[in-house]
Amino acid sequence: MDHFLYRDGALYAEDVPISEIAAAVGTPFYVYSSATLLRHFKLFDEALEGTDHLVCYAMKAASNQAILKTLAQAGAGMDVVSQGEYLRAKAAGVPGEKIVFSGVGKTAEEIRVALTGGIRQFNVESEPEMAVINTVALELGTVAPITIRVNPDVDAKTHAKIATGKSENKFGIPISRAKEVYALAASLPGLEVVGIDCHIGSQLTDLEPFRLAYEKVAELTEVLRAEGHNIRRLDLGGGLGIPYERSNEAPPLPVEYGQLIKDTLGHLGCEIEIEPGRLIAGNAGLMISKVIYVKSGEGRDFLIVDGAMNDLIRPAMYEAHHDIVPVNEPAPGTESQPYDIVGPVCETGDTFAKQRALAPLSAGDLIAFRSAGAYGAVMASEYNSRPLIPEVLVHEDQFAVIRQRPTFDEMINRDTIPEWL
Repeated sequence: MDHFLYRDGALYAEDVPISEIAAAVGTPFYVYSSATLLRHFKLFDEALEGTDHLVCYAMKAASNQAILKTLAQAGAGMDVVSQGEYLRAKAAGVPGEKIVFSGVGKTAEEIRVALTGGIRQFNVESEPEMAVINTVALELGTVAPITIRVNPDVDAKTHAKIATGKSENKFGIPISRAKEVYALAASLPGLEVVGIDCHIGSQLTDLEPFRLAYEKVAELTEVLRAEGHNIRRLDLGGGLGIPYERSNEAPPLPVEYGQLIKDTLGHLGCEIEIEPGRLIAGNAGLMISKVIYVKSGEGRDFLIVDGAMNDLIRPAMYEAHHDIVPVNEPAPGTESQPYDIVGPVCETGDTFAKQRALAPLSAGDLIAFRSAGAYGAVMASEYNSRPLIPEVLVHEDQFAVIRQRPTFDEMINRDTIPEWL
């Protein structure tokens, strides 16, 4: 469920007409619903009710400080994967003890910044990384709390570019080597082992891969405790999918996911951490674009819109589907026609959809790309010297621009010309 609904023939974000925002900020732009963000966070929080737990929002999905603050005020922790994300979370008021630092390539500087500013734990991905964390912690005269990410060799059956739990993926250590790696961690004086980390991929629409992975984590917990390790925290990552195509069967609900966690891991008495990102932010955001031209081609019509692959790269990068709807609701009985929906970037890949059935549209009409809140604005670029598009947050009948569109001068003046030119 989201809070983007038609009223009297017009698409609204909560209690604000989309057309009103478009008139104020121009197109294209992203718009997020506070109510949807909070609803999705609370679904995860309630799904783990009765367990000691922390829901850490995976901020790589959408990292605007206004979004972070909205979730943090509701009690969310944060999962970060870079120094920039760590500093964003801190700037949004998230305390260090609620920030988990993931990622395969943490640098000594990133580790130093997090240890100095406060960190809940590092999710360690390799022995070389473990050694660097130990060195930096000793230099600072502190001890770094860590989990070790184990790769359970479970096929998440998701897109190859977002699968992380198979043996050939770059993430974590093989679960078969966990005993020796945990023994090494225990021998390093700058580290405190607090638990196990596991994340098998993104956009999972079936609970069975989670079950297989968590059963392996449960078994490993017992083995490591028998070896003398105080395993008291299990970081289970995120990955639960969202329904990008509304006509398709819906993915499992957070409450079903939460019950699976309780069934497979509840007997261990561990604190549970989960790191949802896409399911919290995905359906909480739209990208709004305007039709520039309707072009007749050989056997097909094209909608050329002012949004492009640099604004929303998921269709070009992942062959991803986004439902696309007109901002002005078609009259009942209006006959649809197929369009190829494309942007103005000079790439054939700048195609959002092929032969998508929509009510007839004309130049100047607004369209909305649904489920664009996750991995939309954060993956945008200035390719073709197109300025980054604004982000807007709605709260009931109010809206605020939470990231301005830079002017062309601001964008161009970031370049520095050498003296010899």
